Amino acid sequence: MNLNRHVDAHVKQFRNLVRGDGESVAGHRTFYDEYLAVMDLTAEFYLQTVDVVFQKHAMPKGEMMHYDEKIDLGAITDVGLFCVEGEADDITGRGQTEAALTLCANLPQSKKGSYIQAKVGHYGVFNGSRWRQHIQPRVREFIRARRAFVRG
Repeated sequence: MNLNRHVDAHVKQFRNLVRGDGESVAGHRTFYDEYLAVMDLTAEFYLQTVDVVFQKHAMPKGEMMHYDEKIDLGAITDVGLFCVEGEADDITGRGQTEAALTLCANLPQSKKGSYIQAKVGHYGVFNGSRWRQHIQPRVREFIRARRAFVRG
């Protein structure tokens, strides 16, 4: 979604191709192969998700269905829920993932957690150096703490 960044990356890719910098070219291709993998979603699935989740707001209204069964977030009572957001995320607005903590009203506070990573966009929340250095260690610690709690 960061148009200028992607344009710059492709200009740099062209220069690397001209220079014969195979390592940089391969790194660019690897990144974009993964980054563009969402293109594998069908149009119907994508449009249904936009409609149900973002336009109708079915989840917070308690109207989301899985096949013929209404989804009851109140039934979630015994798992850990850790929400991560990127401060510079231009796809998922601030508060969208943390809203899950409120929607799971019967989940004890001791099983909830959240973290907002400064200076990271949507993709960086789950990939790259900030994921490895800042986010993943917090996710790992949250999981370990819940595991110790379960084991007693």
